[in-house]
Amino acid sequence: MNAPIGRLEGSLTLPQPYLLFLGDTTNAAYAKTAFGLADWAGDRCTGEWAIDGCTVSTGLPRLSPADARAAGARSLVIGVANQGGVIGAAWVAVLVEAMEAGLDIISGLHTKLTGVPALVEAARRTGQRLIDIRTPPPEIPVGTGRKRTGKRLLTVGTDCALGKKYTALALHRAFVARGLDADFRATGQTGIMIAGGGMPMDAVVSDFEAGAAEMLSPDAQDTHWDVIEGQGSIFNPAYAPVSLGLLHGSQPDVFVVCHDPTRSVILGMESFALPTIEEVIDMTIRLGSRTNPAIRCGGVSFNTSSYDADAAEALMAAERERLGLPVADPIRGGAAFDVLVESILA
Repeated sequence: MNAPIGRLEGSLTLPQPYLLFLGDTTNAAYAKTAFGLADWAGDRCTGEWAIDGCTVSTGLPRLSPADARAAGARSLVIGVANQGGVIGAAWVAVLVEAMEAGLDIISGLHTKLTGVPALVEAARRTGQRLIDIRTPPPEIPVGTGRKRTGKRLLTVGTDCALGKKYTALALHRAFVARGLDADFRATGQTGIMIAGGGMPMDAVVSDFEAGAAEMLSPDAQDTHWDVIEGQGSIFNPAYAPVSLGLLHGSQPDVFVVCHDPTRSVILGMESFALPTIEEVIDMTIRLGSRTNPAIRCGGVSFNTSSYDADAAEALMAAERERLGLPVADPIRGGAAFDVLVESILA
């Protein structure tokens, strides 16, 4: 599933291959960093490792840090994106073990590796590096709202962790396959690790969210597409500010709504019902038109990983009829996905 991703300004040089660390995760949605790297940068992943209690697997070989280092791995990536972005106390011993085995540690969590004394001491003792991805660049300006040249696509969601990154990567790959000049613009830790650059939007001070999105997607040729990875949901009580700043600063010409049809409530906030696709379309247009009056919905991306092929197609066919829009699962691809791509480019 690996896709060609162009190197961006300010790109990172990370020690590869990776050993993916799953911690003690029991919910696959919280292991999206590990799954994203396994699916889109699998050639840069040696294996996975976890601790007692973990029930999630990417399908990669289970290797201890020492075995992974012997197989060529150069770093351990924390593959978990949990609520609050914290480093679990039970993880620290394994991270120290990885450094003692000769691996650098890479993290995209809010809690900084350099803020954990035991890790700092192990890094000093072993000479291995602690690499925090979720660090915004200095001197981000406030947003201006100035209309920029070039074309922009933004993936938006009915919720978190349901396919915005995968959809953006698949669309970028489809654009490149059609001979279009396009860049994938990463906005989260996993996307940044895949692309080698980007903007960690949820680590930016709120006043500068729109400005950060403007920096991420600057003026470009009229025929150039920036495919921008969405974050969170404007309906999420916890994360809506990031989503709104990204929407205003991205100024998308087209957006795609990403949805998991098995969900009825917000992930991790079960007292809040999931918004409907129609509500997301309506609110995205109303809010997004503030900086791009021409914003439109290009279609809907369904995460049908819980369905077999026949059930997935039946569901998406019914939704196409109901919504009057293209509906596709980018990972399944096929003719429905081609129609979605054409709708975006129309």
